[in-house]
Amino acid sequence: MAGRYGRPRSVLRMRTVAGQVFLLQVAIVVLLVAAAIAALVLQSRTDGDREARNRSVAVAEAFANAPGIDEALKSADPTLVLQPRTEAARKRSEVDFIVVMNTQGIRYTHPIPNRIGKKFVGTLKPALAGHVVTERITGTIGPLVQAVVPVFGHSGKDKGKVIGLVSAGITVNRVSGVVDDQFPLLFGAAAGVLLLTTGGTALVSRRLRRQTHGLGPAEMTRMYEHHDAVLHAVREGVIIVGGDGCLLLANDEARRLLDLPPDVEGRQVTALGLDPATAHLLVSGRAVTDEVHPVGERLLAINQRSTDQAGGPPGSVTTLRDTTELRALTGRADVARGRLKLLYDAGTEIGTTLDVVRTCEELAEFGATRFADIVTVDVAEDVLIGEEPTAPTGGVIEMRRTATSGAPSDSGLYPVGKLIRFEPATALGAGLASGKAALEADLAAFSGWHLQSPGRARKIVAHGIHSRIAVPLRARGVILGVAIFWRSDKPEPFEEEELSLAEELVARAAVSIDNARRYTREHTMAVTLQRSLLPRGLPEQNAVQAAYRYLPAQAGLGGLGGVGGDWFDIIPLPGARVALVVGDVVGHGLHAAATMGRLRTAVHNFANLDLPPDEILWHLDELVTRIDQDEGAEEAEGSVTGATCLYAIYDPASGNCTMARAGHVQPLLLLPDGTVETADVPGGPPLGLGGLPFETWQRQLPEETRLVLFTDGLVEDRDRDLDEGMALLSRTLSDQPGRTPDETCEAALGALLPERPSDDIALLVARTRVLDTAHVADWDVPPDPSAVAQIRAAAVRKLIEWGLAEEAFTAELILSELVTNSIRYAAGPIRVRLIRDTSLICEVSDRSSTSPHLRQAATTDEGGRGLFLVAQLAERWGTRYTTSGKVIWTEQALLGIDLVAEETDRGDA
Repeated sequence: MAGRYGRPRSVLRMRTVAGQVFLLQVAIVVLLVAAAIAALVLQSRTDGDREARNRSVAVAEAFANAPGIDEALKSADPTLVLQPRTEAARKRSEVDFIVVMNTQGIRYTHPIPNRIGKKFVGTLKPALAGHVVTERITGTIGPLVQAVVPVFGHSGKDKGKVIGLVSAGITVNRVSGVVDDQFPLLFGAAAGVLLLTTGGTALVSRRLRRQTHGLGPAEMTRMYEHHDAVLHAVREGVIIVGGDGCLLLANDEARRLLDLPPDVEGRQVTALGLDPATAHLLVSGRAVTDEVHPVGERLLAINQRSTDQAGGPPGSVTTLRDTTELRALTGRADVARGRLKLLYDAGTEIGTTLDVVRTCEELAEFGATRFADIVTVDVAEDVLIGEEPTAPTGGVIEMRRTATSGAPSDSGLYPVGKLIRFEPATALGAGLASGKAALEADLAAFSGWHLQSPGRARKIVAHGIHSRIAVPLRARGVILGVAIFWRSDKPEPFEEEELSLAEELVARAAVSIDNARRYTREHTMAVTLQRSLLPRGLPEQNAVQAAYRYLPAQAGLGGLGGVGGDWFDIIPLPGARVALVVGDVVGHGLHAAATMGRLRTAVHNFANLDLPPDEILWHLDELVTRIDQDEGAEEAEGSVTGATCLYAIYDPASGNCTMARAGHVQPLLLLPDGTVETADVPGGPPLGLGGLPFETWQRQLPEETRLVLFTDGLVEDRDRDLDEGMALLSRTLSDQPGRTPDETCEAALGALLPERPSDDIALLVARTRVLDTAHVADWDVPPDPSAVAQIRAAAVRKLIEWGLAEEAFTAELILSELVTNSIRYAAGPIRVRLIRDTSLICEVSDRSSTSPHLRQAATTDEGGRGLFLVAQLAERWGTRYTTSGKVIWTEQALLGIDLVAEETDRGDA
């Protein structure tokens, strides 16, 4: 029997909604039944294992604690006594074996006699310690669970000691066999459930088929879409009333015209509060055409027809149309209010950041959602980098497509990033040159706009885009770009009234784009200055393998913001040592960057004096205090108070590291074994406060230790406090301790870097190296002038051993002068050290704090030429003070041979 729509009703077709629902329900039932069976099977397997373990432990413990087991194990022939007992117990307890063994694991009993006297296979050590051991193994009789329990002595010297072991085992199949016998019943019940539910599903699907008239999903969707589109797209009110006088349907326009409540469907028309004449007409069902009825302050033209024609259901359908002037005036007022709200919302949603590209994206997204269907924004390339747009060459204006919204990939519009040339002969090119907006109400007319790209124009029209408004982005009399609004989904073309609205919208956005452009220019200048003050590379040194990262903050609407005063440094020091520095000037802007440059220069100068870390920080503190006094501490922009610094010195010859900090965050140590520690460097006040001394932290570091120095911008953020950030950084460092310094920097930034950093980030990772004994030689020098010759001879032998015979003569002269001066003028023990690094380093240390001075000896002077000779022979020389005296050092070039680099990988620093 054919249905209303020509489909046979007797067959449950799979293309109908009912058929698809049937298949879906059957599939769900099958999956649920399968899941239940799988769960029961897994549970049975788990219960089998648990039962096997419990039974084996119970049997083994029962036999181990049976009366007489102690005497049997101590008897002359334990097997003769125990074998009959174990076999009898095994058969009664239904286990596969019971084995009694001595503490060495040699079996006394076994169901298979030829295995008696052999080594037991299993874990015995915990049982020998007095514990019960259960384990699952695969033996000759298949997968089984066995338990091993200890047998304790009850008398004599063995009382309380383990004198033997008892093991009982049972195969898993023996325990699970009972459950497996129930599987036929289980599967039979599942099949019954499946058949029953499938039958119920079929009945439900037949009922659904009758309700949907056998239609398929596409047909029902199409019918609903047509019904909904017609119902809500028309500018007339539509009402459907049933034969019983109940309101069945009312579209949005009808609700507005009649002021109907939300829950109007299903109520009697006479109970809706309408005037009696209108209510009587709606329930009468009589046919009327343009019958005018006053409803409130409106005059409605009513058309009504019956729905029971051609066998339809009883009732009527009514259309309502407002014919009053008041409606037109109200409509215009609504449009005006809508446009004012649109411009207000544009002011809050466009220009939320000082970023040119993001502002263009906000304009495109807002316009595509609230005004047009598709929006594209093209900007001059000079604007993207913060510069004023240059005058076009030959009248041709070039723009870069910066943002688009709502445009499908196959629409024919230029993609983001495309450089577009606007020819002056086209309407858009002429509009850009004059700064006037252009409206193309009908793109399909190809009235000149298509000359820009005829091929793309045809593709745009073919895609359904039918109207366009192009408005230049103009600020301070300069054309920054162009915003183009396209209409495709809405059938109405743009009108002249919408042109003025688009101009106002773009004018507001252009101000935000120009502000972002000016910020970009100033920010770029500030960042360029700041980066020029930071290290541009790592110096040549062999003490550490280092890597660094510096990231400026990203500012929002607050202003320049992103430029700060964070800095870092790696400074080679005499004696193959290196200084690691990280500092932070609180605040942002050009003043912070300039102050950072002054402090960094001062650190380099103080480092050349070879002072310890605490003294260098003391000098920096004095410098900052003087800067504040010179610039006026009362001026906020002149004050440097709040600068912090961490200064560390690492000596690869001894592995010793010394640190001091002034208000800076503590560094982390990643040790070679993967342990992360916080270097507990005593905290000093920030630079510029003065009055308090700085203390040092000293520690011997193993080779391959990572020193991780950073500013607080890495670990502290608006949404994360300092302790939380330090803990996260520690976990990140310990996650893969074998990373290179460069990989460590990437991992740290990947884990801690926020989406938009509000503070600068400086990160320095240094992996320590230790010079082995083959590169260092030292001697104690007796305070006797005759010892100078012995030291010279020992030094020459060592240099020849190092392959530095050509440098031996010069080094011999330098050592002779330095050691002679120490013996003659210094006190206490004298020590000589040679270091073979990128240069040959000679060090002579003593207990005197008097520094030698270079002077020009007169012709008649007998002395005074030794230090002058040293200065001429050495590439560099100097003096550094220690807690116990001083060290005079010299560096001697190795004729271009980098011996340390031949043996040590310099890494990725």
